[in-house]
Amino acid sequence: MNNRKIIKGYKTFKSSRFSVYTSVDKFKDGIIYTLYSDEFNSLKVGFAENDKVLEKKLSSEALILLDMKKGNKKDLCLLITTLKELGIKYSDNFYFKYSGSLMKHLSTLGWPVGRSLYKQRKIKKELVFA
Repeated sequence: MNNRKIIKGYKTFKSSRFSVYTSVDKFKDGIIYTLYSDEFNSLKVGFAENDKVLEKKLSSEALILLDMKKGNKKDLCLLITTLKELGIKYSDNFYFKYSGSLMKHLSTLGWPVGRSLYKQRKIKKELVFA
């Protein structure tokens, strides 16, 4: 004599602001990099099509290359979107104010940051058997 009601319903997904990248340029391989400006104490993240384009950027501005690796424009777009959602603000051309937390986020997200400004903590765990 249980009077339970069964309620049927469907779960709906809310649309997000994340857009799907369909452009071929977003998937074109190149170099993703991190640059540091000693003068402004800021970081610049970016994408370059090849070594020559990156060298041109380095020679035109007084920036220090922290690290680089293979990647594509989609990686840069995803990084910027993620950092924006984390509340990290940036100025034009993806310049960020340097901070330890920014470096930690970049490292966690797999972005090339090098070892000169950021040294990743190594956590050692000991297992103790009783």
